[in-house]
Amino acid sequence: MTRRHGYALLTAIVALIVALSTAVYVGVAADTGTSDRTALSGSPVRPSAAPVSAGVWVGSWSASPVGAEPGTQAEGMTGRSVRNVVHAGVGGTSARITLSNLYGRTPLAITHASLALAAGPRTAAAQPGTTRRLTFAGTTTVVIAAGGQVLSDAVALAVPTGGDVLVTTYSPTLSGPVTYHPTARQTSYAGPGDLTEDETGTGYTEQVDHWRYLTALDVLGDEADGTVVAFGDSLTDGKNSTLDANARWPDFLNRRLRTALAAGRDLPRYSVVNAGIGGNRVLADARGRPLENQAGIRRFRRDVLDRPNVKIVVIDLGINDILRTPGTVDAGKLLAGLRDLVRQAHARGIKVVGATLMPVGKRTTWNEAREGVRQTVNAEIRAGRVYDAVVDFDKALRDPYNPLGLRAMYDSGDRLHPNDKGYERMADTFDLAYLKGSTAARL
Repeated sequence: MTRRHGYALLTAIVALIVALSTAVYVGVAADTGTSDRTALSGSPVRPSAAPVSAGVWVGSWSASPVGAEPGTQAEGMTGRSVRNVVHAGVGGTSARITLSNLYGRTPLAITHASLALAAGPRTAAAQPGTTRRLTFAGTTTVVIAAGGQVLSDAVALAVPTGGDVLVTTYSPTLSGPVTYHPTARQTSYAGPGDLTEDETGTGYTEQVDHWRYLTALDVLGDEADGTVVAFGDSLTDGKNSTLDANARWPDFLNRRLRTALAAGRDLPRYSVVNAGIGGNRVLADARGRPLENQAGIRRFRRDVLDRPNVKIVVIDLGINDILRTPGTVDAGKLLAGLRDLVRQAHARGIKVVGATLMPVGKRTTWNEAREGVRQTVNAEIRAGRVYDAVVDFDKALRDPYNPLGLRAMYDSGDRLHPNDKGYERMADTFDLAYLKGSTAARL
């Protein structure tokens, strides 16, 4: 080999190494570091890639994975399209999603996925021309390992604040059970065949009140500089709120903040997303393998810390530890669990606003010992010995003539969960000034 040929070969090798290094760097830079991305086969297509633009990534919507959907253990959603409908808390110029196979027992193969703006409320139809094919590391097919999750590539799509977004996935292979969020209070859809790019919505023959696979919608833009995560149980999840009305207390808080910002108030421009799970406890998981409805101290990293640009977390958790623990939970252990959540948040420089535990005294399973635990926990919270700031949901919603129970005008009927008016009252109780300031990371 001549010296000239050797030099040419060396130059070619160096160029190849640089190109590969650049590709790896771009792939790593596009990843948040919070998702396990496993892209296997699939023909590369030209993605609707998001162009470089000003702004930051924030959460626009989220729903925590809860468990395995009953009846999907064997086939999952084989040969069917799932069209989730989600409500964008804030808008942006680009978007991406997170899909979860946390409770699957086999790899989940998604061969097509899409994002579109809904044509209107409570419909599977998309606005013409808004459908974007999603890719994962540049390919349209992704395989998500059992117990894993995946973050999509970004797509250019002008997502409006307060608009409904359609996220559709298609899986042709056996992939049960389906990871889902059961209490959506939002109508979503499914239908046979690959309907990921169908704008008419006519093929979606099934309606459901839960979300499948999808756990997050993030947007890139300048409408928000950070994310507020509401972390809690069914009271945060919005149980018994009006279907398709976005009447959970975090929804009301987000709209209240948007209104205040539009009026010129000096407040941080944050989005508010929901990480509530019905029946969730601070200390204990539910049953199942893998464990469903993971304890707050176990899911906190996934559902709060690993979300994009989290600045504030609002914690309203603990009442199920009192309600569902045989006998009753030890107040000291419950408070230690809540303080552990605060410690985790502070280690990331995230400010923590905490809520007092609301009254449950009109339920037949309530007793004096359980009420004593609630009062002990609330006393510590009000004294400022748990959280950075306190929102007193208990005081705001309790019956003035019977402080152990919910006020009738806020009760949905089960003596535990508020109605829409009660959820709005919770949001109105929140002092927006608590969104100011931060907590230095504690190492």
